[in-house]
Amino acid sequence: MAAENPMESLQEQATCPICLEYFKDPVIIDCGHNFCRDCIKECWERPDTAASCPQCRETVEQGNLRSNRQLANMVAIAKQLNLQAAKGAGERVCEEHQEALKLFCEKDQTPICLVCYLSPTHRAHKVVPMEEAAQEYKGKIQDHLKTLRKERVKLLGLKETGEKENWKYLKHIEKERQKTVSEFQQLRQFLEEQERLLLAQLEKLEEVIVKIQKENITKLSEEISCLSKLISDLEGKYKKPASEFLQDVRSTLSRCEKGKFQQPVKISPGLEKRLSDFSQKTVALMETVRQFKDALPSALETKRGESLGAHRLANVTLDPDTAHPQLVLSEDRKSVRWGETPQQLPNNPERFDYCFCVLGWEGFTSGRHCWEVDVGRGGYWAVGVAKVSVRRKGWISLNPEGGIWAVQRCRDQFRALTSPETPLPLSQVPRRIRVYLDCNWGQVKFINAADEAPIFTFPPGSIPRERIRRWLWVGQGSRLRLCR
Repeated sequence: MAAENPMESLQEQATCPICLEYFKDPVIIDCGHNFCRDCIKECWERPDTAASCPQCRETVEQGNLRSNRQLANMVAIAKQLNLQAAKGAGERVCEEHQEALKLFCEKDQTPICLVCYLSPTHRAHKVVPMEEAAQEYKGKIQDHLKTLRKERVKLLGLKETGEKENWKYLKHIEKERQKTVSEFQQLRQFLEEQERLLLAQLEKLEEVIVKIQKENITKLSEEISCLSKLISDLEGKYKKPASEFLQDVRSTLSRCEKGKFQQPVKISPGLEKRLSDFSQKTVALMETVRQFKDALPSALETKRGESLGAHRLANVTLDPDTAHPQLVLSEDRKSVRWGETPQQLPNNPERFDYCFCVLGWEGFTSGRHCWEVDVGRGGYWAVGVAKVSVRRKGWISLNPEGGIWAVQRCRDQFRALTSPETPLPLSQVPRRIRVYLDCNWGQVKFINAADEAPIFTFPPGSIPRERIRRWLWVGQGSRLRLCR
């Protein structure tokens, strides 16, 4: 019976009975039925299949395959008509079969046409009408939209709160900036006033000393002139005959006694006390300024609102039991230099026996600490910190993996001992290094003590929470000293 819809009837006549898709290179066999050339060949190649028509079961000759050009043209027309109908209805079309995409494959998550559904590719898959699938997924999307809108409202609230907090912090920063400018202005005025006062006192002391010096020079010149004349007279008297020599001999002796040298005027005790007081006052003032200067970088660089001078200045000494035998420590254990020959020292477990290292006496487990190291002009040295458990025997890795955080100079190379090493500008090699250790944040940083320029910083969390000690490496010709 013919289909009610002519378009559907045409599509049915243009479909291969084997693959249920549009004919591809259609051929006609002896019984009059049509198949795709590849489909009928594949069907006849099966060993358990006789050479018969798959549709009517009539026996036919396998080699008698004739192309059906009229059917091929009809298939092309059917495809074109189906495509135009789908486009006219505003529907998407299957690229492979030129059929409207009316179904949805749940497994492959893709729209398919009716021919795709009947093909082996999707025959075993769960397929639903596209409108039904769209409604189901629209419901899921709607649920997600509700959740996302709630999240957006929440984030907008957080953004607004964050902006308010940031504005509050910015106002606080501006207030602190003005306060800092004012305090430094007062400090500059104080220092300038102290400079003028000290210079004026020095000028007065200079005038007193110059006056005393001039007076002494004048008196000494007069004494020298008198003594020179007396010596000349005595030499002439000495050469005269005895009769003349003895004349007025008592007067001559009296002149000799009166011509004794008189000591120049010395600086009075009062003036010396003034000089001493001035020196002590200058030293005290400069010590105050220096302490303020040392503590300032720590306070300015921290972002945690620490008070000025938060890093504790440690009492620095070196541990002789850890020093390599090639290293020579000073009596106060604050200085270490490279020796020409190894010393005969006990090989205790704490002593480095391969690398030229030494540890500080004091260890740290918490808090913030600061000290300085005078590295001088030496070409081989390293300054930093190390874990108390750092390896002492044999070769050790001079990097955080080996338990060491430091900066090092090796002649014409200046670097941070990271892994891999971080090159630093050789032009910035300091003579004196200030080390800031923050055990609470696991951070250590190095500053040029001369100009407060940063050298390198190991970021927070770099140093583990265990006992940390100062660490020095001293190479040939170098001498390092812990300043404080």
